[in-house]
Amino acid sequence: FGEMESKDALKRRIDEAAKYAPLDQLALSPQCGFSSTVHGNNIAVEAQRAKLRLVVEVADEVWR
Repeated sequence: FGEMESKDALKRRIDEAAKYAPLDQLALSPQCGFSSTVHGNNIAVEAQRAKLRLVVEVADEVWR
């Protein structure tokens, strides 16, 4: 639906995934809400920046 998850929610999902795969084999992806074609999802530039900022912050905190 385009809502951005919280940092804590992402970290919980990473913890859950790490039960099934090593942490160094996991990654974050901002695919949801972005589009690979010009006719895809309509998302404001600032919303794109916010999603990317969140991915970078969480990745830095989880994988340092």
